[in-house]
Amino acid sequence: MRLILERRDDRPAWIALASPLAAVALTLVAGAILFALLGKAPLAALKVFFVDPLSDGWALQELAVKATPLILIAVGLTLCYRANVWNIGAEGQLVMGAVFGSWLALATHGTPNGPWVWPAMLALGILGGLLWALIPALLKARLGVNEILTSLMLVYVAELILDYLVRGRWRDPKGFNFPQSVNFEPEATMPLLFEAGRLHAGFLIAIVVALAAALMMGRSLKGFEIRLAGEAPRAARFAGFGTARTTLFVFAVSGALAGLAGIIEVAGPIGQLQPSISPGYGFTAIIVAFLGRLNPIGALIAGLFLALTFIGGENAQIAMRIPLDVTRVFQGLLLFFVLGCDTFLLYRLRLVEPARAA
Repeated sequence: MRLILERRDDRPAWIALASPLAAVALTLVAGAILFALLGKAPLAALKVFFVDPLSDGWALQELAVKATPLILIAVGLTLCYRANVWNIGAEGQLVMGAVFGSWLALATHGTPNGPWVWPAMLALGILGGLLWALIPALLKARLGVNEILTSLMLVYVAELILDYLVRGRWRDPKGFNFPQSVNFEPEATMPLLFEAGRLHAGFLIAIVVALAAALMMGRSLKGFEIRLAGEAPRAARFAGFGTARTTLFVFAVSGALAGLAGIIEVAGPIGQLQPSISPGYGFTAIIVAFLGRLNPIGALIAGLFLALTFIGGENAQIAMRIPLDVTRVFQGLLLFFVLGCDTFLLYRLRLVEPARAA
């Protein structure tokens, strides 16, 4: 007897919802075991991670701040993955969006300016991420180059460009030689939604983007083209939808949203350029996209949950002396269980007897 994976002919609708919920539950169980191995009380550690960040208004604002870039990037990635195009370089697109948008903030620093600055910065951030994403898109569409490798390698190029700028031409001359730019002027920062706290208008932008993407995917011809290209490429070609055109479109939108996330992060909670402006939002957003079932509204909900792991990890580091890297472990476990549960969504385990020789 041996076990094989057999593709399911029919999939009940409830399984699609149960799969991410089961993945979250398994992650919590694995996390409890991990905390026990670290010598911490599992229930107390899980409370610090997932309950305490929801206990006051300031923590809820921080949750929304952390979720903003995750939602924006994940929404763009859902379009790519639904089209069976694999953008793994959103982290680099985030960085280039921050670089492009910050150029305007630094160019207008110390000069009379007005409320037009931060919207113009957002537009430049979108442009930066879009242009950076079009590099692997064009290589794939024109030359058939694997987009996974090119988009991923471009992450390191973008990070080195940022590092060069903040240590060189854009370094604050009065910053005691620290590798960072000057603090942005108030006109070059995201408007706050409340006087107390750091919640800014970027969170509202993320919600609008998720709703607009859901509407496009569900009610427009372009959304149908994206879904058809991913699910039935031959049918898409027969319908007149070009594979190259779809690849360029989804990469452009994904890169634009990642660039928007980058400039919002820099012009929002950070307020200046630094060598590192992201704790890995571009990679974590891949988990968000899959946990959200490759659905923009699902990405909105999953982005809030993954943001909870960032806030909870910081709390656990302070309150229980748990290493911050445990947050990455949690996120990795979540991706592992999401993919595992999705496997059993598409396939079932079956015992078969080996064929006997005649």
